[in-house]
Formats: sequence, structure tokens, C-alpha cells
Amino acid sequence: MNPLLGVIFHWLGGLASGSFYVPYKGVKRWSWETYWLVGGFFSWISCPWLFASLLTEDVIGVLKSQPVGVLGWTYLFGALWGFGGLSFGLAMRYLGMSLGMGVALGYCAAFGTLLPPLLKIFMPDIPVAESLSQIAATHPGKITLLGVGVCILGIWIAAMAGATKEKEMPAEEKKKSVKEFDFKKGLIVATFSGIMSACFSFGLTAGEPIGKASIAAGTDDLWSGLPSLIVVMLGGFTTNFIWCVMLNFRNGTGYEYLAREQRKPALAKDGSVSNDQSEDRSIPTLQNVFFSALAGTTWYFQFFFYSMGHIRMGGSDPEGFGFSSWTLHMASIIVFSTMWGWIFKEWKGSSKKAYMLIVAGIITLIISTIIIGWGTYLKGAGVGGH
Repeated sequence: MNPLLGVIFHWLGGLASGSFYVPYKGVKRWSWETYWLVGGFFSWISCPWLFASLLTEDVIGVLKSQPVGVLGWTYLFGALWGFGGLSFGLAMRYLGMSLGMGVALGYCAAFGTLLPPLLKIFMPDIPVAESLSQIAATHPGKITLLGVGVCILGIWIAAMAGATKEKEMPAEEKKKSVKEFDFKKGLIVATFSGIMSACFSFGLTAGEPIGKASIAAGTDDLWSGLPSLIVVMLGGFTTNFIWCVMLNFRNGTGYEYLAREQRKPALAKDGSVSNDQSEDRSIPTLQNVFFSALAGTTWYFQFFFYSMGHIRMGGSDPEGFGFSSWTLHMASIIVFSTMWGWIFKEWKGSSKKAYMLIVAGIITLIISTIIIGWGTYLKGAGVGGH
């Protein structure tokens, strides 16, 4: 166990997550569902198998040795997380990187704490969490729930910043930085995304027996979380694949994967990255595949480093610091996504009030993750039982 190294790994994962959407800006004349699915193939299928095969022992044998229940729960949580993943991309599309990630990840941090104990009420055998009453009965639990409340406050402040931005900025100015800026639609999508994205943490917990089996097969414990990523991300790929193909059929965009030319010069409402009105309708397929692959691979690396950080923080060891992994991950993503938001001038032209609100919202969200992390630390350290 090396908590300092674990923190570094988590922040590397946060950098990857906060940066993954940047390469998509290089995609031209592909609809959202097209480039999202291409990028998703690399992040959810190609990379998990590649790195697990290179860095772990007998990955296929390890997976085959697992009970159906372990694989089933891990896959199910991955599929639920998939809903959060596909809507996460939509949140970036409608809100931009700083506001979109701030709101979505704020919800993710909150529900990553609340959803498991709520599910425990209806599914007692679920392989995660205590019940909500058990959490609320302890001193660490009360602190953690306080952090959730602060998190919701941060979400509200960030939402106020978005409302202020939408009200004050001319439509043409908003479109310069976020071409399809839509605060109401984006807020709904980001809320749903944040709630469902929290299921990834549950998937990793459900898949811990896979990691133990991998260690028993001779894998270094640093890489032991990689085989479980195969199962979680397969679930995520299933959800995203079905949805993107449905959109391809509904919007008539399935031809884009192989076409050399776009049928329409601009597709403002169906997710086209290039929204210009020029006569050039050529599709740079190789360029689009490259940037989508880069985005998808970057997306995967957030969980690659997350699994390493979780192990170095002590993993599931109650005496370690593994319980703080999710909050560290959320905080680092918020910081780096906000950084990209400033770089791409998504808030250029906003009033001082809007600037102050988004800064206050982001700071509040970071504080909330610290409080949640402190509560889980006290729990792991066995401090203040009741």
C-alpha cells in the first residue's frame, strides 16, 4: 500500500477523464452517435482487452473461473454505468466541458454515496454498501451525508451559473464555444448521467473477486483490477452500442462510418461536430477515426489509473484508504475539466456574476468530495462508530 502514489494515480485518471472529450473537437462531419460509438469501441472493448492481456496472467482463465453471480453483477453495473457514459457525452455537447462535467460529476459523487445503500433496501444481497440507516447512525456516516448535502449545493450553484450564462450571453456568443449550448436540456442529461455513472464504482466492487483470482494466477496486485474492467466495460459498451445504432437508424446517419461525403451540409440537431454551412461535405474518415480512437483511449485511461490508484490506496482493505478512491477521482476530474473549460473559453463573454458562480460551484463541489472522503476515511479508520 502506498497512499501517496495512489493519489498520484487517481489524479492521472482525473486528467484523462477531464481531457478525453478534447480530441472529439477534431472530428469533422460525423454525427454524435457515429463518433461516440467509434470512440467507445476503443474505450470499452479494445483497450480493456489489450492492457489486461499484456499486464495480467491468464485473463481468459481468470474470467472463466468466476461464478455467474460475480460476472452478472459486474456486467449489470457496467450496463447501468453505460447509460451514464452515453449521456455524459451529451452533457458535454449541450453544456460544455466545465459546466457539463461539474454538474454531472457532482451528482455522480453524491449518488455514488447514496445509491448503494438505497439499493440495499430493495436488494439485500447486492454486493455493495451498508443500508442508509446504518450509515446515518454513525459519526462517519453523518459526515459523509453532510458531504452529499454540500455536493447538492455545489450542483445548484453550478446550475445557477449556467442559467446566468444562458440569460446574459447572446445566442451567437454561446455557440462560439459550445455550438449546441442548451442549458435546460443539458441539465436534465447531466443529472441522469451523474446518477447512472456512479454505478461504475459499484461494478468495480462487485468485480473484486476477479481481481483476487487474477492475483492468484500470478498477476502483480498493481494490475489486478484490469480483468474486472473488461466485464464492467462490456456492460457499458452494450448500452452505448444499442443506443448509438438506434440513433444511426433514426437519424439516417449509419452511412457516415464508410461514406466519403456527408449527405447534408449541416446537421445542427443530430449531433454533427461540424456545423458550418460551407459547400465542403467531405468526410475525413481516417482523421475522424484517429481522433475518436484517441478520445476513446484517453477515456479508458481514467479507469486504468483508477484501478491502480485504488490498489495503492489499500483497495477493499478496511485499514487502507481505498474507500476514498471514488471521491478523489471525482475531485480530480472536476478540476481538470474546469481547466479545459477555461482554455476553450467556454465562459468568454459571461458576466462577473456568472464567473463567480461557476468558480463558487466548482469549489463547493471539490469541498464536498473532501468531506465525503473524510467521512469514509473515518469509517475505514474505525473512528466514532456511533
